[in-house]
Amino acid sequence: MFITFEGIDGSGKSTQARRLAAALEAQGQPCVLTREPGGSVGAEEIRALVLQGDPDRWSPETELLLFTAARRDHLEQTIRPALARGDIVICDRFADSTRVYQGVSRGDLRAKVDALHGLMIGVEPDLTVLIDMDPAQGLARAKGRGGDEERFEDMGVDLQEKMRAAFLDLAKANARFVVIDGARDIACVARDVLAAVTMRLSQKPEQPA
Repeated sequence: MFITFEGIDGSGKSTQARRLAAALEAQGQPCVLTREPGGSVGAEEIRALVLQGDPDRWSPETELLLFTAARRDHLEQTIRPALARGDIVICDRFADSTRVYQGVSRGDLRAKVDALHGLMIGVEPDLTVLIDMDPAQGLARAKGRGGDEERFEDMGVDLQEKMRAAFLDLAKANARFVVIDGARDIACVARDVLAAVTMRLSQKPEQPA
């Protein structure tokens, strides 16, 4: 099963992805926890290019190409091999982030995002967990982390508001989404995430041997 976490910056999705992986492994489920951009050697190198530096370093079109290249390497090197082994793959961000960031919030590129995805990726998650969060609260959390990967956070709360609206629109249009309120205690959010994943796992048919 391929599970992705999505949400605006600072929503807590990375924390919840880690907690879900730990909970499933405690139940004896083999899991691979990964992230985007990144998750493979080549994709991690591209991550440094797109998440660091001046906010105007790349155009939305260039970002789209870089993210797609990173995702292709991630898919080849990490995601497909793990799924072939029968592992559950839990990924912190995937194609929906590109649909939102480059496709809607950073330019009117959604058609190009979908075309590139169809040509080069062609994979959708079985379940996408959207951790929903007030943009101002999420941005404050994200900025409070520090570090050198703040290029998108530096674009301000207006971008975060656009992204939240776009993520919620995607959730309404796709049955693979479940929306979880992230503005609560971490343990409460984790409980709801695990319940949603457990329900979806119980509904997924067994693959033939």
